Amino acid sequence: MKMNMMHTSKLVLAGVALGMGLMLGSCSSDDEPVLPVDPEVTYKGNVAYSSGILFNEGKELGNGTQHFHFTGDVVLERGTYLLKGWVYVDAGAKLSIPAGTIIKGDRQTMAALIVEPGGYVEMKGTKEAPIVMTSAQPAGQRRPGDWGGLIICGNARNNQQTMQIEGGPTTKHGGDNDKDNSGIYRYIRVEFAGYPFDTDKEINGVTFGSVGSGTTIDHIQVSYSNDDSFEWFGGSVNCRYLVAFKGWDDEFDTDNGFSGNVEYCLSVRDPRIADISQSNGFESDNNASGAETTPFTSAAFKHVTFVGPMTAKNSDFKNSADYITAGDLYPNNGSKLGKFQAAIQIRRGSKLRVENTLAVGYPIGLILDGEKGNTVQYAKQGELILDRIIFAGMGVVGTDKNKLYEDYFFDFATGTEDKNRESYSHTFFLSNPSNEIMAEAELGLGDPFGVGQNCCPMTVLSDGLGGYIGAFKDASDNWLDGWTNFDPQHANY
Repeated sequence: MKMNMMHTSKLVLAGVALGMGLMLGSCSSDDEPVLPVDPEVTYKGNVAYSSGILFNEGKELGNGTQHFHFTGDVVLERGTYLLKGWVYVDAGAKLSIPAGTIIKGDRQTMAALIVEPGGYVEMKGTKEAPIVMTSAQPAGQRRPGDWGGLIICGNARNNQQTMQIEGGPTTKHGGDNDKDNSGIYRYIRVEFAGYPFDTDKEINGVTFGSVGSGTTIDHIQVSYSNDDSFEWFGGSVNCRYLVAFKGWDDEFDTDNGFSGNVEYCLSVRDPRIADISQSNGFESDNNASGAETTPFTSAAFKHVTFVGPMTAKNSDFKNSADYITAGDLYPNNGSKLGKFQAAIQIRRGSKLRVENTLAVGYPIGLILDGEKGNTVQYAKQGELILDRIIFAGMGVVGTDKNKLYEDYFFDFATGTEDKNRESYSHTFFLSNPSNEIMAEAELGLGDPFGVGQNCCPMTVLSDGLGGYIGAFKDASDNWLDGWTNFDPQHANY
């Protein structure tokens, strides 16, 4: 179903008011039939303003899921909305969502908001009034994967030319415009997203597909995602102030030629929640095969803090199936639990750059995985950079194989294995004198921001160049203030 709101004076409206607003999306076939009425719609020029939009017609896609497409310019009023089905912002359309708006994702219809290449969305939350995208389940009953997530696609380059986005939607992304602009996304929380529409095919908390550098991304918190918290497939978008809180799989996953700059990131893990594929902080590929396709994944991350599952406040951590159960957060939706792995895994030809980063309490610090592609060779050539990084409280500093928890040398290129030598990953990490291995107790971390984990140095961790290591300089550097929420399970939405 498509509707151009620039030229439509009557919208199909149905359902029951939810809080201040109504429902956005498509009703399932199980809903009681309702008669359409005309909502209150006002116009400024050719832009439609409406207090709530609900569509009970649509094209069904499998198990009751339906498509709805925004075309034209739409400005929602601040309120509470229920998102049902896969709701697309089409090429040429503009959707504006004001500060303080709450969007609840419907579990039954795997709700997701999908920005198509050429579509434009303004989600301009504020520190005082963030935009919240969360589960429609009641407080205390929310689980990872209750709904789909936020998917943003554009026309920037990736190394597969044109790709279908991960997670089920039919959207294809990619082009040749690295300055492409998909909108403004500021002060947003995305909670309990990542619905698995099929086995091992989940939507991420926030997914970026070939998003260009003209797009504004800052102050985004993803909590309890049922897949990766953030994943980039190609593109050149720059991002600042990202929080990945207690996600299921990887925190910051980069693929297919992503080349943007990402600064100021916090990751906090729940020791009960890890994915069957092995959960990492960074997971970075050039592509699935490791082929030398361009553009290479060469994103730069700076000022990142990883608070892993083995930290002091998670001292009872056990990396085994009898412990990693998700507890009362288990979604019972087919998602499979596994183990935690590395703070940083770089593989399959990626040329990732990581600077000024603090990683605490992972089973493994670094994996330079040479099974596919030339990752190890790029490291030796200086094309893969790890600079001014502190590892603390790690099980082992490094390994050379995926899913290997021992620190010994292995070379995929020659098949050479030597258990009397440290892994190449370990050697590479310490070959840069700006990198350091410490005990967690030496860091002097505290929790002045109410995160629930010690994540902030109470005195500056100097990088030796006049800067600092980690997401926060010290307790005065609270960029989390006001807009984040570290107990979304009990939030009163």
